[in-house]
Amino acid sequence: MTVELNIRIASSLTEIPAAVWDACAGAPSTELSTRGQPPNPFVSHAFLSSLEQSKSVGARTGWQPQHLIAETADGEVLGVAPCYAKSHSQGEYVFDHGWAEAFERVGGDYYPKLQVAVPFTPVTGPRLLARPGPVADSVRGALGDALAQVTKANGLSSAHVTFLTKEEWDLLGHRGYLQRTDQQFHWENEGYATFEDFLAALNSRKRKTIRRERKDALAPGITLHWLTGSDLTEEVWDAFFEFYMDTGSRKWGRPYLTRAFFSIVGAAMADRILLVMAKRAGRFVAGAINFIGDDTLYGRNWGAVEHHPFLHFEVCYYQAIEFAIVNKLKRVEAGAQGEHKLARGYLPHPTYSAHYIAHAGLRRAIDDYLARERAYVEAVGEELAAAGPFRKDLVEQD
Repeated sequence: MTVELNIRIASSLTEIPAAVWDACAGAPSTELSTRGQPPNPFVSHAFLSSLEQSKSVGARTGWQPQHLIAETADGEVLGVAPCYAKSHSQGEYVFDHGWAEAFERVGGDYYPKLQVAVPFTPVTGPRLLARPGPVADSVRGALGDALAQVTKANGLSSAHVTFLTKEEWDLLGHRGYLQRTDQQFHWENEGYATFEDFLAALNSRKRKTIRRERKDALAPGITLHWLTGSDLTEEVWDAFFEFYMDTGSRKWGRPYLTRAFFSIVGAAMADRILLVMAKRAGRFVAGAINFIGDDTLYGRNWGAVEHHPFLHFEVCYYQAIEFAIVNKLKRVEAGAQGEHKLARGYLPHPTYSAHYIAHAGLRRAIDDYLARERAYVEAVGEELAAAGPFRKDLVEQD
């Protein structure tokens, strides 16, 4: 089915009621979800508006909101897409710096460009958000077409849809978008009742290594704490922000998220946030922030003011697995990159992005490059999966 739609651009999420946005993002109209919110927390109105309210995104940051709104002639919103005009390629985790340099060497202007994404968040999820129903696919197609039209009409170089679902990737591929793949490492819950059940599925060498790492991580007298809901006080956020700034300053030069973001998102999404905090000698010394989806725990940022062997693995990976097992979540997604996660039970999974390139010459060059890159990513993924830590007898039984 198709429907006639008008597409407009909203420069702020304040222009869109939260309930309308979240309905497009998959929030159920009944209690099918335990939280009554979008299954993926990062495309919720609460998360995205927290970025805007805290000035983590905006003109100053080079992430200018330009959200796409698809509505009927009588003003009913059937679809939305979180979209930003970008003056750089920072905070995206799908790297196109080489494309920008090549285009600019021949006299082109790569920036500004359009980015459909969740800023600073390399997590797969829906990007072309459509109300469930018989015209949902038509709405997603209209959003994809509109993104390309806005790019051409404004003389922009390109539009990029990153960490989208495989279904959206296929849809945009049929509409002329170039297709790119990469991989992340995710942990899958195979119905484990305890962490020891998970360890029993690993080969003996990896099992012994993880036990030793967990013991050594806590050896300096460190205790671990799961904080969520009303536990997320301003004092806790002050401590975590210090950790975040330490890691962000070393990795990126300039951390993306402001201190205000954590207060705002903590108030708006307290029941969907898990802080794993490490304490030694009466004070917090390290921590990781996770977001809780309907069936997935999403690990995001980590930091520390004291550095102890294996504490990063314990706080970010093993505690996340423990939480997922206790709460019967299906998987843990622990963020971008990191082949070191493989030895800790996190296996490679593909990620997807789609790219509309307006300039014909640049499009041909990138298309050729991406064909070779996809083949390489697939081969590496197969090789890494074969080197996984799980017992071969269990893998062969599957």
